[in-house]
Amino acid sequence: MQAAAGPLSTRLNLVHGFGAVAFGVKDLGFSFFLLIFYNQVLGMDARLVSLALLIALLVDAVIDPIIGNLSDRTYTRWGRRLPWLYVAPIPLAVVWVLLWSPPGGEAPSFAGLVGIAICVRILLSACEVPSVSLVPELTQDYDQRTTLFRFRFLSGWMGGLTMMVLAYTVFMPGQDGLLQQEGYFAFGLFGAVLMAASVIGSAAGQHYLVARLPETRPAPFTFKGAFAEIFEAFSEKSFLIFGAGALAAYVSQGMLFSILNYLNLFVWQLTQTDLILLPATLFLSVVLMFVVVGPMHRAWGKAKTAMIAAIGSMMIGLTPYALLLAGIWPEVGTAASTYGYFAFLLFGNTLGVVMMISATSMIAEIVEAFEERTYRRAEAAFYSGNWLIQKCATGAGIFVTGQIIGAAGLAADADPGAVPAQTIADMVLYFGGASAVLALIAAYWLGRFPISRAEHEARLERLAARKDAAPPQTALPENPIGNASRASPDGSPLAP
Repeated sequence: MQAAAGPLSTRLNLVHGFGAVAFGVKDLGFSFFLLIFYNQVLGMDARLVSLALLIALLVDAVIDPIIGNLSDRTYTRWGRRLPWLYVAPIPLAVVWVLLWSPPGGEAPSFAGLVGIAICVRILLSACEVPSVSLVPELTQDYDQRTTLFRFRFLSGWMGGLTMMVLAYTVFMPGQDGLLQQEGYFAFGLFGAVLMAASVIGSAAGQHYLVARLPETRPAPFTFKGAFAEIFEAFSEKSFLIFGAGALAAYVSQGMLFSILNYLNLFVWQLTQTDLILLPATLFLSVVLMFVVVGPMHRAWGKAKTAMIAAIGSMMIGLTPYALLLAGIWPEVGTAASTYGYFAFLLFGNTLGVVMMISATSMIAEIVEAFEERTYRRAEAAFYSGNWLIQKCATGAGIFVTGQIIGAAGLAADADPGAVPAQTIADMVLYFGGASAVLALIAAYWLGRFPISRAEHEARLERLAARKDAAPPQTALPENPIGNASRASPDGSPLAP
């Protein structure tokens, strides 16, 4: 049952999307600044830092489905999601500050970095999984779900880009600002406040609409039942196809974001003034996404849009690097080189975000496919499954970046203007080859996603007819797989 009747208001879209600011702040910090902070500022080996972040992501990814299952089973007068959104942001803010100001101001041990990264990841999941799981609850409309995700992505990017602008202009200004430790504490503190305010503010803004007892009381949580339900959700064919494409897309995204500062500093030799243009370029790319993704979905559907965007983003994004290696790019450091690079980044990132928003929006349609088959809704199970894929893949992407930096032979104290040409060429070749392979894999699988607009709308009609024909079902006992499989020939569940 959807919470909102009729079209969603612009206010609701904005309020719901505001909750994604916290994810944008976290993603910007982990992807853009954390590796270079612990490597170039605190002096930890890049490969060890990337390995620590990968381990933290893998641990968190295993816990994510448990958080999703607990969220689906939360039963309060404020609904299933709001209690999580009011409680989790405060400890998240505390550990976020600790991440950017380790005790003593020195690099922590390998185990210490793993531990604090795990805490940040888990608490962020406790905010983001319940928040994004509200999308299928708020509306069943194919296009309105895309609109909700448009606002979520816009807000998430706004949160991240706000932190990027402040990092370059306020917290870590100057030519060597990114290599100085002093500004990172303020960066962490401001980000912590912004994360907590966005999650709590978004929850409060939606309280009037979603704060109610769920229609049925779920069965008590057990680890056996949780993992059985998670296994069943992950066996949904449409989710497996989505997951194969999303895995490649997220690895590519994690690699791109974590290596971008290295590329900007050492390949393109951008000055501090040039770097101010980076958040402006990325913001404009998200604005372009906001304009084009709706018409693209209406013309081609989500699957074909994702496929086209994946290939287009890769081809546009790698063009400057190919021209640079071929010796036909303007001299690095000149205005022509800098502005040309940002122009390609603008349109490449636009299509990259279109691909990601198309893929994420697909999950909402999987919820009804699962409901039709099992007589249960499990929004958070699928979105936590998406987080599992994303975190494993993003960790893998950061790990790949660490290996690229190490394999290219970039020194920990490298001077941007004095890096050997062969090191630059190796870094570009490794990055470009990995990007091309991952983009083609993502395009192939996302393009095969089986739920079209017509199929989704037909399924909604079947679910509505089934609900009108029979009284609501009570919560199933502990083994969801066994209970879901007991059905009569016409599809209605049999009594246990």
